[in-house]
Amino acid sequence: MVLCSRILINTILLECHDSIYSGHLSGARTMERIKTCSWWPSWRKDVIEYCHSFDRFQKANKATGKRFGLMIHTQEPNNPWEVVHMDWVTALPPGGDKCYNEFLVIVDRYSKRPIFLPCHKDDTAMDIALLIWNRILSHTGLFINIISDRDPKFTSALWTNLHKLLGTKLSFSTAYHPQTDGLAERMIQTLEDMIRRFCAYGLELKDSDGFTHDWCTLIPALELAYKTSIHASTGKTPEMLEKGWNPKLPVDTLKKDLVDIHPTASSFKLFLDKVRNCPNKSMNDSFEYAKQKWDKSHKTPEFKVGDLILVSTLNFNNIKVRKKLKDSFAGPFIIKALHGTHAVQV
Repeated sequence: MVLCSRILINTILLECHDSIYSGHLSGARTMERIKTCSWWPSWRKDVIEYCHSFDRFQKANKATGKRFGLMIHTQEPNNPWEVVHMDWVTALPPGGDKCYNEFLVIVDRYSKRPIFLPCHKDDTAMDIALLIWNRILSHTGLFINIISDRDPKFTSALWTNLHKLLGTKLSFSTAYHPQTDGLAERMIQTLEDMIRRFCAYGLELKDSDGFTHDWCTLIPALELAYKTSIHASTGKTPEMLEKGWNPKLPVDTLKKDLVDIHPTASSFKLFLDKVRNCPNKSMNDSFEYAKQKWDKSHKTPEFKVGDLILVSTLNFNNIKVRKKLKDSFAGPFIIKALHGTHAVQV
């Protein structure tokens, strides 16, 4: 659909970026959504300017500055839901009928499809295990590998023993260093940024009937926004990689010639295999490109047991000094053991 009216252009921009089912995603992802339904002169420039000028976008997104350490490549899975990444988004105001104050983010490494599960800060390891068992495993089956930050929920003996019984291997990364795979860290951060844009403290959305919705009621729509957006490392949407088709969204009603997105039963397997084979090279190329850029300005320090080192205080919360006056490093500490190339024990 060719647009000439500025009013229509603004309507499309609002619908494909600001609406809840679009998720306030980046300019690149917004362009991918818009190009399926409309076009106008200088539309790419308009989309980028519109996204960058949005106030919530600028306030909600975290800084993406790089940390020390070379990028490590995690072996890619062959099928959906074999390897998952887990993280928690915390410090949220109470939401939902059960007053949830955080939610668990689970992302399939293969398709990049996310699942958001509202939970409570004081949930035990058993609570989280039951949440995953009741809400996820019936749809995905058992995970082969879980990649997550080191967290009290995971270090619990009950949680570890439960996954040993289920044949699941836990992969822990160092506290405050969720870079078992740098791409996964950015993926989790993107999901958290989406939530903050709509779910900032004090933000309330009212529907046409006057009902107020908090962050918890918006979770399903934000999950839909992410899994129907094209992922840079695969060139496909998470929904397409997992199921072989994309669900229709409200903006799809603008298309005049809608094609049935469900492949026929006779060609479904061939179609899905073709779709899933396409991202393999894209993901490898994407990682190699990201690694080259990362490693240009990073190196692995050559530490050995007995060395004296200083530790960054960026994530130290127990130092009772104003942030502006706090020392950047603490120590020196003696290295007692080395754990790979990216972690030491002091």
